[in-house]
Amino acid sequence: MPDRIVSFVMSGGVGSRLWPLSREDNPKQFHDLSGDGSMLAKTIRRLKARPDGEIPIHLIASERHADRVISDIGPLGLNGGRLIFEPVGRNTAAAVAIATLQTISEHGGDALVLVVPSDHEISTEAQFWQTVEAGRPAAASGSIVTFGIRPTHPETGYGYIEVSEQRDGVAAVSRFVEKPDAQTARQYVSSGRFYWNTGIFLFRADTMRKAFLDLRPDIWEGAERAVKTARADVSATYLPQGAYSIVPSTSIDYAVMEHANDIAMVTASFRWNDLGSWQSLLETSPTDRDGNVVMGDVIAMDCDSSYLRSQGRLLTAIGMKHVAVVATPDAVFVAPVSKSQNVKRVVEQLEKSGRLETKFTASEDRGTISGAWRRRVEHWLFDETLPLWSTAGVDDVHGGFHEALGFDARPLGKPKRMRTMARQIYAFAVAKERGWAGPAGNLIDHGIGFLAKYGRTDRGGWVRTLNCNGSVADPAEDAYDHSCVLLALAHAHRCGHRDALPLAQETFRFIDTHLEDDCLSGFLESPGWNGVRFSNPHMHMLESFLAWHDATGDRAHLRRAARVIDLFRCHFFDQESWTLGERFDADWQPLPGDEGQWTEPGHHFEWASLLVDFSRASGQKDLVAFARKLYSSAVASGLNRATGLAYAAVSRQGMPLDRLSRSWPQCEAIKAAIALDGIGGPDLKPEIEARVARLFRWHIDPAPLGLWVDRIDERGRSAATEVPASIFYHLVTALMQYLDKTGGQVEPFPLPIPMRASRLSGMPAADSEAVQRIAELL
Repeated sequence: MPDRIVSFVMSGGVGSRLWPLSREDNPKQFHDLSGDGSMLAKTIRRLKARPDGEIPIHLIASERHADRVISDIGPLGLNGGRLIFEPVGRNTAAAVAIATLQTISEHGGDALVLVVPSDHEISTEAQFWQTVEAGRPAAASGSIVTFGIRPTHPETGYGYIEVSEQRDGVAAVSRFVEKPDAQTARQYVSSGRFYWNTGIFLFRADTMRKAFLDLRPDIWEGAERAVKTARADVSATYLPQGAYSIVPSTSIDYAVMEHANDIAMVTASFRWNDLGSWQSLLETSPTDRDGNVVMGDVIAMDCDSSYLRSQGRLLTAIGMKHVAVVATPDAVFVAPVSKSQNVKRVVEQLEKSGRLETKFTASEDRGTISGAWRRRVEHWLFDETLPLWSTAGVDDVHGGFHEALGFDARPLGKPKRMRTMARQIYAFAVAKERGWAGPAGNLIDHGIGFLAKYGRTDRGGWVRTLNCNGSVADPAEDAYDHSCVLLALAHAHRCGHRDALPLAQETFRFIDTHLEDDCLSGFLESPGWNGVRFSNPHMHMLESFLAWHDATGDRAHLRRAARVIDLFRCHFFDQESWTLGERFDADWQPLPGDEGQWTEPGHHFEWASLLVDFSRASGQKDLVAFARKLYSSAVASGLNRATGLAYAAVSRQGMPLDRLSRSWPQCEAIKAAIALDGIGGPDLKPEIEARVARLFRWHIDPAPLGLWVDRIDERGRSAATEVPASIFYHLVTALMQYLDKTGGQVEPFPLPIPMRASRLSGMPAADSEAVQRIAELL
């Protein structure tokens, strides 16, 4: 009998039945639910406690949780095992295939593989290993061994195993069944033939290889390709995105266990709970004398057999019996304990509407006063930045605006891009609309005069780039540039500039004639373009169309915008990952390989605010859910957790592709939070303040007055060598919207608890007295 056991811990689940505590960025296995360490750390300690000697411990986890995994298990060690990181979750069948391949490669096909979940409660380590050892003979002889728990009640949250004959504690498995309804669960328990499925497996590596090749060769071959092309360093193995993402995603039960012939079950002697619901936590956690589990800042009176947990806020409860109340900084869940498993329905509903609370764990520090940054923002905009860029940023010799300044505020003499010239006009126009007392009118005249004199093409379009003296450096007529010119002209028109409207009309004619593609599915990147298609120019076209609709009320501009929205719905947005594609082929299909995986959190934020704007203008209210999903995806998967800043680019699965943090995505995050706040979703005012704070902390405060640090590396260090003028438009727009949002109003501090309690005149006397008792305790 093989004496070598190799263990694998699967740590890829989300644990949505423990929402609002467990979320995609911080799932169940990383939580300390019983006060003695995270569930992942406890699983590793259990495997290390084998009485018959150490075994290698490998861990298969999501790459997006790599930092958390390393911090949790770093002090424990893996007995020579490795970390294996998945770029995207492909369910348990792929994980078991990876475990089998790893074992065969290192220890041979006759080695035994023990696969365990990372998020189950097993409080009796000695009995755990006794049970595993009881299954070794059957596994060594070629059976796939699973471990079952004799049920104590008709549980609807577990899968079941039906067995036939039993011999020496080992039974032949008849079938696996999914979570039953209550009536079926009662029948299972009364029959005596059904056991709870622990999801723990023991098998010879060559046995599992044969099962995959017989039943699901596609999974085995896909996993094999991923392992062969994996990247390994001293501490971990990283499975490749391209190869692993095409491995079919299904559970090991569906793929193998329900179809294989020689499946055996060992009755477990250890105490087990998968902690898959708040009810299970109530049943397994220490309770007070009234049967309550109380965790966090909680005051409970006259409560019985309830699970009361609070994180980051005070929770008070009176007269609660057999209920679960779980409070986090941004959500509260309340349900009878017996129905607490139905929280998954809540999560599904939240995901349909794109709510952030399923993906991202909010900070406990959410008490920032709305408008707290108003004075600093006003001073920076009106006393530092606008005065600097209205002087040092203006080319008084050749016309137009400087493309970039050094950190000494001197121009760098770079070619002048059309989009930058237009954005400077836009920024000064917005400043004028918001009441800036500076020479905005003269600056708008100066900018439009320069563009009209030097930047026009013979066909009525606009060139891409000019030299410093106004001569043409790049004559290409770029859709992105035309959208920026239209945006600038819309706001110049609002400010009363006489040439803005006729120039815009000529620009629209050029777009209709030369930038419409033959299939009427968007706009060409430039006339005659037949290369890679990009979503970003379309986003900026949408922005300019909405600006002209707002400036004129002409619904023709809204119809133009609607065409871009149709592209977004049909091609740009991915429903499964909630991400926005950037690069496409001629048929608007994502490019293959890494290019098709490229997404930018900053563009997610930009689209989110524009979708809200279009929804308001058009009445297409379902777009708000898309906006929330884009915002949620960017916040959950696109942020550097060390700085809180948005990465330049991440994959559709949230893996950083460009770890730089630029200033403009942080501005767009502010705009998106402002757009989404107060339209039926979560209260994002604390989020708005936090985003403004991070913008100043990392990008503005370290720079000389009126300037900014555009590039921050992943460790928070400046990577900037210049100050690009193109960012001015992002900063002015976001911070002006912040001033509009806060309106100078600061939320009052809450009244003291006793004063609020004394006003509850309509409450029954006994309950009012209980509230006052709570107030006295505080």
